[in-house]
Amino acid sequence: MSKRLVILGAGESGIGAAILGMRQGYDVFVSDGGAVKDKYLHELQQYNIPYEAGKHTEELILNADEVMKSPGIPEKNELVKKIRQQGIPVISEIELAYRFKGNSKIAAITGSNGKTTTTSLLYHICKTGGLDCALVGNIGYSFARQVAEDPKPWYIAEISSFQLDDIKEFRPDIAVITNITEDHLDRYEYRFENYIDSKFRIVMNQTSEDYFIYCEDDPVTMQYIGKYKINSNPLPFTMSRELNRGAFTVNDQMTVTTNGDEKMQMSVHDFTLRGKHNQYNTMAAGIAAATVGIRKEKIRVAIESFESLAHRMEPVSTVRGVHFINDSKATNVNSTWYALESMDKPTILILGGVDKGNDYSILQDLVKEKVKAIVCLGTDNRPIHEAFQSDVPLMVNTTSAKEAVKAAFHFANKGDVVLLSPACASFDLFKNYEDRGDQFKQAVREL
Repeated sequence: MSKRLVILGAGESGIGAAILGMRQGYDVFVSDGGAVKDKYLHELQQYNIPYEAGKHTEELILNADEVMKSPGIPEKNELVKKIRQQGIPVISEIELAYRFKGNSKIAAITGSNGKTTTTSLLYHICKTGGLDCALVGNIGYSFARQVAEDPKPWYIAEISSFQLDDIKEFRPDIAVITNITEDHLDRYEYRFENYIDSKFRIVMNQTSEDYFIYCEDDPVTMQYIGKYKINSNPLPFTMSRELNRGAFTVNDQMTVTTNGDEKMQMSVHDFTLRGKHNQYNTMAAGIAAATVGIRKEKIRVAIESFESLAHRMEPVSTVRGVHFINDSKATNVNSTWYALESMDKPTILILGGVDKGNDYSILQDLVKEKVKAIVCLGTDNRPIHEAFQSDVPLMVNTTSAKEAVKAAFHFANKGDVVLLSPACASFDLFKNYEDRGDQFKQAVREL
């Protein structure tokens, strides 16, 4: 009898896991409570994988030997509770992929902010350095799909806390935590410690053969690092002192050292990525690349040629002297803090969306210093008004990207910046942060 693997959720990770499970001889069944995208339906039919959409039939799910649940399904879901009560093991898609990766190696990046940039930059450095690798996880293909359809010697993986929650043996050769700030607390019983525990699971199975890269300037990481049993080799990065191993940036000069004498140095003015937060991301990616074995000349070339990502501090256009920047991927307050911190011109800030229990007070000093108007873009903007009403002279509510762009342009003078950096999720008015960013860009083009 083949092992019955039930997959909850028919998105990218669910379908990737279904294809891998089927190829590895599991009896696979996919169940999605909502509608399934056409491309995924087509793949399920093409591979003859049994599935259901728009419902969860309990007798077809609770007879599983193992359940792979999509990272989007919370523990408090009634069906998940029943699965747990029956003692059925629940794993994440990265755990399934890990099982069948063979001798391939993994560099896994997690963190509250900067993980997409760091992962993409590391992948770009590895490709520039001639490494045969794939970009997987939260960006690109699911890890399981890549293992099933096009295995590679190296996987560069962006990993979320939700994916780490259900790992058992997943063990990256290189683990990176960029930083830890309050995010997704609605999924962690509003306890910050639970979220921190989740992030540190990335090092849980590492051994003395592996590497752990982390930010020495991140207060939360440093406060909690001693609480966990970490067996891997530490490689910190910092801007506050010189290190013998890891990376540091002093006087605008980045130095990366991973093994003894081999040093790579370059000026931060040669980075294509701007802003202090991106100097941290670049140090993390630089250490990881050196650890993988990429030559320092290649690392330098790659850092100088990296293109910034869509929806992450993405320059859109300059209209009559007003610069528009799309930072729609800023779905939490800290991301917006980093965006504002890098602004050097008067800024009109577009803020708002689904508030995940945000504490806006950390933005107040930067808002007072740099922001001349706030354009709220969301269905419930009260928390933003309450937070900033005494800090900015102009605040207005809007309910579409078009309206927000028009209002911001109206407040702007030549030389100002209009920054979409919402600090919130997008699901009240948009499909996702990409949709929000695309609508913003379209509205700017129509000015």
